[in-house]
Amino acid sequence: MFAFLHSLNRFQAEGLLLLRLGIGVMFIIYGFPKLMGGVEYWIKLGAVMKLLGIGFFPAFWGFMSASTEFFGGVLLLLGLFMRPVCFMLIINLTVAVVMHISSAGGFQAASHAIDLIIVFASLILIGPGKYSFDEKIWGRKMNNRLGGRFVL
Repeated sequence: MFAFLHSLNRFQAEGLLLLRLGIGVMFIIYGFPKLMGGVEYWIKLGAVMKLLGIGFFPAFWGFMSASTEFFGGVLLLLGLFMRPVCFMLIINLTVAVVMHISSAGGFQAASHAIDLIIVFASLILIGPGKYSFDEKIWGRKMNNRLGGRFVL
């Protein structure tokens, strides 16, 4: 039994691809209605920034949040600019954590966003994997130039 489980190590690249695809699709699904919600919805979404002391341009912040979710999901699917995308999604989710904790839902309501922050922080450290546009475009070139210590 344990030998079988150990043999699954050879599918690490495919596992990372599955994780990127699954999370990417979910963020496209989360972000699309927000992106299509229009200015009124963006104002409501961006009003959350008041919790951080930023009360100006709520429509801008709402649009940025919706765009980060939708286009971040697309870029995760492709494995393109994955580390910067994960960083932007962490920022977006941190605002969601603040919103949930300050609301009646508290920590329990924030747990989903916290889980995703952990996933994206891990993906920043792991990288996009071999089945990604980052790897195809920059991976080998940058790895060879920097002695295998850097993956964009």
